[in-house]
Amino acid sequence: MPYPKLPRTAPGELPLISTCYEKGRAQWGRVLPALGGETRRVVMPPGSGIRLRVAKHPRWDSLPGGHMPALVQQQPAPPFAVLVDSACVYGGDGVLLVDLRHIPGRGVRVRIRQLRSVVESLAGGSLHFDDLVRGMDRFGFYQGANDQPAVATPTTVARTGFPHLPAVEETLLVRTDFSDAASWQAIVSFLDEASAAEGPAEDDTFSEAVDLIATVVDDRAFEDLQPPQVPALVPCRISARPTMVALADAVTMSGPERLLFVVDLYDTPGQAARIRLDEAGLMAVNLELSNMDFGDFV
Repeated sequence: MPYPKLPRTAPGELPLISTCYEKGRAQWGRVLPALGGETRRVVMPPGSGIRLRVAKHPRWDSLPGGHMPALVQQQPAPPFAVLVDSACVYGGDGVLLVDLRHIPGRGVRVRIRQLRSVVESLAGGSLHFDDLVRGMDRFGFYQGANDQPAVATPTTVARTGFPHLPAVEETLLVRTDFSDAASWQAIVSFLDEASAAEGPAEDDTFSEAVDLIATVVDDRAFEDLQPPQVPALVPCRISARPTMVALADAVTMSGPERLLFVVDLYDTPGQAARIRLDEAGLMAVNLELSNMDFGDFV
């Protein structure tokens, strides 16, 4: 069953979307009170020229932010959407802003107390979504108090027009660089050897090594794909969502550690981290079990 489309917005309106529900009722946490309450399904930040159009539907429960561009039914699309998800309602203070125009599907978290000023600055042109991405801390918060990422998430793309990625539940490993066939074959061989290994360990010492179970995508259609473009390419389906997407790019091919460019799909869609190939399995398992957040690996 497809997700419901977003409502059409009038000029000057931006969608304010709930993706957190209890017994079919939208949960807004502290967001609506901070914006002055709900009136005729439109929240009006006092003193601003921006209207946030409240949008809710129980079938949007737990919908990843990267899927939002697929639900837009008007052109041009609104510049961005504001999502109130479970991480905002139960786990913290940050709404998720999702880019709908420049690089659709990427996200940045913004503290509720900053929301009005950030929205006004984005709408007025004094702030750009790229600025939000460059200003993220490791947990995806714009101007957050945590450490800065060790590796910056790209804010530019080489090209557009990519097809959708395969609909799977496991990790996707996508080749995006085609300059070194030998290096790519070494990566594939590593995965094949890990999956073929059988039998108990030589001793009883606990090992943190976890094999990466991944669907390999070796298709030139994805050449030069960048992390912020990935979330919108994951099929918008409830039944098949990958744990994570890892890109094998030029950096991956060039170094002995085989540093994958892993992309967040849920906490802050499009945020990227460099992970060694032999540690990617451990990351996938911890994300799937919610033992760790993506920001812990960043």
